[in-house]
Parts: sequence; C-alpha cells; structure tokens
Amino acid sequence: MNNTLRITLITLGALAIGAVLLTAGFFVGRSAWIPGWAYPGGMMSGFESNRSDFAQMPFGPMMGQDFNPENYDFAYPYGGMMGGGMMGNDMMGSGMMGGGMMSTSPLLDADPLSLETATTAVEDYIALFDESESLEIGEIMIFDNHAYAQIVESDTGIGALEVLVDPLTESVFPEFGPTMMWNVKYGMMSNTGEFGMMGGSGMMGMMGSFSTIEATAEMPVSEDQAVEAAQSYLDNFLPGTEADEHADPFYGYYTLHILRDGETVGMLSVNGYTRQVFIHTWHGDLVEMSAE
Repeated sequence: MNNTLRITLITLGALAIGAVLLTAGFFVGRSAWIPGWAYPGGMMSGFESNRSDFAQMPFGPMMGQDFNPENYDFAYPYGGMMGGGMMGNDMMGSGMMGGGMMSTSPLLDADPLSLETATTAVEDYIALFDESESLEIGEIMIFDNHAYAQIVESDTGIGALEVLVDPLTESVFPEFGPTMMWNVKYGMMSNTGEFGMMGGSGMMGMMGSFSTIEATAEMPVSEDQAVEAAQSYLDNFLPGTEADEHADPFYGYYTLHILRDGETVGMLSVNGYTRQVFIHTWHGDLVEMSAE
C-alpha cells in the first residue's frame, strides 16, 4: 500500500468517526435539553403547562398575529413575538429566550432581592450611560424571580428603559419585549438607541422597524386609550383582572400594572401607535415595590 492510499484511508476514517461523534452528540444534547415549559417563561414562548393560573396568560404578540383596527382587540390569545416557526416555538421558544439564558430557572434557589440591593444595581447600570442622558430610577418592583425597574429621563419624566435585575448575579439587563422592540428612542429599533445594533436600515427595515418614527412623548394613542385597550384585552383573556388607571409613558408605548382585587399581580404594555397589547409573562409573584 503506497503512502498516498494510506493517507487517504486514514483521512476518510477520521471523517467517518467525526460524523458519528457529531451525530451522537446532537441526540444526547436534545435528550438533555430542558424544554421551555420547564422554566418560568420567556419573551418568545406561549402558555406554560406547569404554572399558576396567572402565568397561564395570553401572550400579546409583537410581530405575530394581525391587528384589528376596528376594536383594537386580538383574535388570538398567544403566539410568539414573531409568530411561529424559527422564533416562535422552535429555535428560540425553548432555548435562549424561551426560558433559558434570559429567565431564572426554578432549579436555582435564589432569594428575592431587597429594594436596597436592586436600587444599587440599577444605579450602577445608569452610571454606565453618558451623563447627557440624564437618567434616574422611576420605580422598582421586587418579584420572587428577579427585580424590575423603570429608568426615566430626569428632565421629562418619560420612561427610557425597563430593566431586570438577576437575583443571583445582581446583573442588570434590558427587559425583554417592548423596551427593546417598541422603544423608538432607546430601543433596538431606534436610529440612536442605546442598543444600536439593530437600528437604522437594513435588517430591521425588513422586520418593520420604527426607526423612521420621531422619538417624541406625543403618541397617537393617548394614556386613556391605552388603559382602555389594556382592559379590553384583560376582559377577553384574563377575566377578573383590571388594568391600572395610570399608564407609564415610554417612547413608543405605555406600561401598566395588572390588578386583581386591587393588588398588583403583573404588568403589560400597550403600543402607542397600534394599541397592540403585550403581557410581561416573565414576572413571578410580586414581593414588594418602591413608592412611586
């Protein structure tokens, strides 16, 4: 057997072994992959079979189902942020954003953060921004799985960002959903937003970017109309709950508390241009909140 033939056979054998190992690793990985319903939930997943009645709530789609311009209601209670398929229930439904990296696993035993700890973490986060932004904390809510905070503009009082604080690492990151995708000034779809990478033209032009909308507090949908849209949504999909009469304005949308028997049990957002409703499904049970 000459050297050329020997080298060829060795190469083919190595490739065959590599293919076998790769295939085996794929199936082992799939069998060990924790599905999305085993986690508290994320931005791109739907109903979760092992959660309480409040967690089993409809998911107000961002880029999924159709908007009804006559009564501003939606015909369907759930659907992924971008509908089904790759980013609805498959690649990201049970993966990174459906209950993996960006939500707290129930397998991790973490005590809720204190208001003081969450406040310090968010203040440190704000310090990373340019001083010209003039931002401050507006509201902090402690849930049993993370802390939530509103960051507002000091001079206007308008909401800039909604952020979450991890209870284990105390790291702060932008909340999923509206603060990223509907925020026309600080979000991913703005031309000058803090996220930057998805602003302007190109990829987001294909996905319906708001980047051409002027970043202003004046929106076609008023606060009263946002509350009305929120209540209509809750009447359809979460009967027995009420939308708070006050809606916090952000650039492009409003965020409201969901009440049951007068107590805050969750949150939702209403698009300031389309009245589309988005439930914040990732929050756990409310522990305490700062005075507004």
